[in-house]
Amino acid sequence: MSRRYPPVSLIGVPTDVGAGHRGALLGPDALRIAGIVEALAARGVEIVDRGNITGPSNPWQPPTGGYRHLAEVVAWNRATMEAVGAELAQGRLPIMVGGDHCLGIGSITAVAKHCREAGKKLRVLWLDAHADFNTSDVTPSGNIHGMPVACLCGIGPKELVELGGGSPAIEPREVRQVGIRSVDEGEKKLVKQHGLDVYDMRHIDEVGMRRTMEEALSGMDADTHLHVSFDVDFLDPSIAPGVGTTVPGGPNYREAQLVMEMIADSGRMGSLDIVELNPLLDNCNQTAKVSVDLVESLFGKSTLMRD
Repeated sequence: MSRRYPPVSLIGVPTDVGAGHRGALLGPDALRIAGIVEALAARGVEIVDRGNITGPSNPWQPPTGGYRHLAEVVAWNRATMEAVGAELAQGRLPIMVGGDHCLGIGSITAVAKHCREAGKKLRVLWLDAHADFNTSDVTPSGNIHGMPVACLCGIGPKELVELGGGSPAIEPREVRQVGIRSVDEGEKKLVKQHGLDVYDMRHIDEVGMRRTMEEALSGMDADTHLHVSFDVDFLDPSIAPGVGTTVPGGPNYREAQLVMEMIADSGRMGSLDIVELNPLLDNCNQTAKVSVDLVESLFGKSTLMRD
């Protein structure tokens, strides 16, 4: 079945300022080299590449007050929020390509603001190996790419929690996390305390990916905006080695394709992040190519024409 998609805008955010490894700043261009624009255009998607937004360089310093590079992270996320918000205001579907996952703070803050103004419900689908619900008290590294969900839900430095205004961007009940298999000890307590809806790899192993995705996507209707935040380390390292934080035991290629196809079938996706691709750790751009293949499935690629 063919489906019409809104016009798409690709927004590159080339920074690794929130990460513990250098190299994710090259992710946007690696995806371009892998043909993300051409692949979506070939599917009939109207797509414009807005190029890369700019921000401060990575100072590569140790934590200060529990956070690494907080001022720089805030600057990049503010720029991301403004760029994503501008595309949403024009009725376009923004694809934010990073860069590390701290950028999800800016992207999702913009989406949440758009939903409030449009009177729409928000569902965030967080595809990741990590819960990203850390705080400076839990993790000694201070790397903010391990904290974006917590910051979005109101736990973190004021500069990020209130990036879009006075109150936190989202509530934990609006998030569904899939593929999780690495959660710090203190982070586990926070996840439980705040009632985060997590479908970890044990759940997937026990019930299968189809039922997992049915649960994660349930309850959406025509008034729901689905934001997909796709951390490439969601995938098993055997198919996606080009990330800084590989965790064995993730979804295989076919499971990942099913995830993307079921998201496409929902017809609700209104915005997308693709983050943590690190071509310095990749093998001949393999991870970027797999990511582009999966994004094609998000936009309706399937083996057969399905109703």
